[in-house]
Amino acid sequence: MNARTRVLTGITTSGTPHLGNYVGAIRPALRLAAQPDTDAFFFLADYHALIKCDDPERIARSRLEIAATWLACGLDPARVTFYRQSDIPEIPELTWLLTCVTAKGLMNRAHAYKAAVDANIAQGEDADAGITLGLYSYPVLMAADILAFGAQRVPVGRDQVQHIEMARDIAQRFNHLYGAGRELLAPPVAVVDEDVATLPGLDGRKMSKSYDNTIPLFAGGPRALEDAIARIVTDSRRPGEPKDPDSNALCAIYRAFATRAQGDAYAAELRAGLAWGEAKQRLATRIEAEIGPKRARYDQLTASNQIEEILQEGAAKARALAAPLLARLREAVGLRAPQAGSAQVMRSNAAARVGRFVTFRGKDGHFHFRFLGADGVDLLLSVPFDTPKAAADWVQMLDKAGGAASFVWGPDNLHLRIAEHIGGQAFELWFAHERLAEAGPYANADARDAAMLQLVDALETRWRALAAAQP
Repeated sequence: MNARTRVLTGITTSGTPHLGNYVGAIRPALRLAAQPDTDAFFFLADYHALIKCDDPERIARSRLEIAATWLACGLDPARVTFYRQSDIPEIPELTWLLTCVTAKGLMNRAHAYKAAVDANIAQGEDADAGITLGLYSYPVLMAADILAFGAQRVPVGRDQVQHIEMARDIAQRFNHLYGAGRELLAPPVAVVDEDVATLPGLDGRKMSKSYDNTIPLFAGGPRALEDAIARIVTDSRRPGEPKDPDSNALCAIYRAFATRAQGDAYAAELRAGLAWGEAKQRLATRIEAEIGPKRARYDQLTASNQIEEILQEGAAKARALAAPLLARLREAVGLRAPQAGSAQVMRSNAAARVGRFVTFRGKDGHFHFRFLGADGVDLLLSVPFDTPKAAADWVQMLDKAGGAASFVWGPDNLHLRIAEHIGGQAFELWFAHERLAEAGPYANADARDAAMLQLVDALETRWRALAAAQP
């Protein structure tokens, strides 16, 4: 029995991370992910961002900045599954399956929708003025995010608990209708950490972009951090006069980056008359000591293509779980592949049941091919080629070689080799002495070996189907 707990965290991509995000969300989530009995999933919720942001440039910029922030703060893609929501086609498909069993009355009770309706009525507007279907059905998309990966625990703020309860209701409804006694979807549990810090902003209210009172995490460098801290509102007491540590945000923010003893000492110095200017400088120094090295990593990530590679690898890991689940759910609701019947229908659908090659141009300007399994999971990525024809020629060669009646796997033909990868286990596809493609990284050798068997089976199934289709 697997005693590991699957935990999922979504990160909306509609803004630039600030210090409050780091203390209240990023740091505690990374501590949770580091626990040895946890399988952590982190995703960029860019579909959710579209609900409240219609600025494409802001969405694109935020996806990059937030991914870089989490990676710079210590998120290890080899230990967790880190992906973009929009790279997982199973999520919108599952959203529709869940929408079809979700009661409208359940959505009517969603806090976000009710708050928007109340605001409209208070202003004398039509109750649904400006409310999109995205906002209204947002909890169904959130349920799909969670249920697609069988997440058992979902860390959330208290204001999000209702959405997890809705995901449970939707999962149980789906199981009742289609499970035939089986639990097709695992109902999740909300985890509320009452000890998560909420940082005050420049004006003493909760730090939030909505209040325009945030302190930047990485943007603008050390100077922007110092300038923001200098704007923290304090009273007019002069150097040497005793000060109340609780009268502004300085001490609360300081404690978030210090030990208990260091925080107590800082408060004692304020009571003893420490000047506000000196107190702000000490706070900036304290914060910079922790986030400065992370900012250097952030700058390195945003200037490279590494983030895209990490997210694509994470998407492949995520889809390896989501695609088989969706296949089972499609079967359960009656969207089955054709059984016995018209030979013409069987032939026309043969391509949908076997793996396929796709060619594309990468961000580096080179051309590649991918091999996708019958369920759409990414099984192989080629080395770069200078022209699209070169990539297409190798695809044709692979099908020709594998489809030959005399084909056997071996060192003088197509064969697989185990390879080392900075993120874990990997393997490569070779043709004689020519390295063609690679796959990975995988968490361990067992996962790698299973992927190798999956690839071989998918390729051989494709080659048999192509041979059978010949006149």
